[in-house]
Amino acid sequence: MDCSTNKLYHVDGFDSRQFLEIYLSDKPEMVFGEESLIFPIDNLTKTFAAGLIKGEILIDLSLGPMIHHLYAACEFFKHIIVLKASDRCIMELKRWLDTRTGAFNWGHATQLHVDIEGNRDQLQDKEEKMRSAIQHLIKCDFEKENIIEPLDLPPADCIISVSFLDVICKDHDDYRRNVGKFSRMLNTGGHLLLFGVIDTTYFTVGKDKLHVLRYDEDFARKALVGEGFVIDCCKVKESKVVSDLIDYKGAVFIAAHKK
Repeated sequence: MDCSTNKLYHVDGFDSRQFLEIYLSDKPEMVFGEESLIFPIDNLTKTFAAGLIKGEILIDLSLGPMIHHLYAACEFFKHIIVLKASDRCIMELKRWLDTRTGAFNWGHATQLHVDIEGNRDQLQDKEEKMRSAIQHLIKCDFEKENIIEPLDLPPADCIISVSFLDVICKDHDDYRRNVGKFSRMLNTGGHLLLFGVIDTTYFTVGKDKLHVLRYDEDFARKALVGEGFVIDCCKVKESKVVSDLIDYKGAVFIAAHKK
């Protein structure tokens, strides 16, 4: 699609706090909880609980300053490296990491995680473990071959990505190229845990209408296989939400490993 009419997330940015309040808060008017909170937390908790995905280094590449999906991962990886495309998102996340006044409250997401995991006694420890596990917060640029130039990333055992490719890719070829960059960041046998929104063309934050690449489950699966991944699991959740804020039809989760 022609994305010229909508803003590009990694070029134009958005109000990161407003994004969290609209799509990831516990406010009564926040209608996206099934897709944006429960779907990733539930799938990642169950995926990691199987005990097949673990290691030294996990890299997270996700939209905005979200981190709720990483609660499950910090139990299975010693080092989490979070990459963000926006300075505003880095500043927002640093507020939470440094427990500063005014930081976004992720307590509802922590509660969801321990409820799904069945370990309610660990509620207080979860955020402390997360803060300890996130050892690097780095700006990235997917227009470059080395996305954190002039630094270098160590090869990862796992990459988690939530809706990041959806918003930085201008077309399907761009999506395939960036999946290839994900592959090159992983050890052989490393895992990619990918979430996205399907049949979507835009999302809105305040007055900003931002581009989303339209694709379906079949395209996402073929893009991963074409870049050397083996699909281990694929789940789709249809959305029942109708909102002018975003025109998405559902969410997809794909777990894959690099051949």
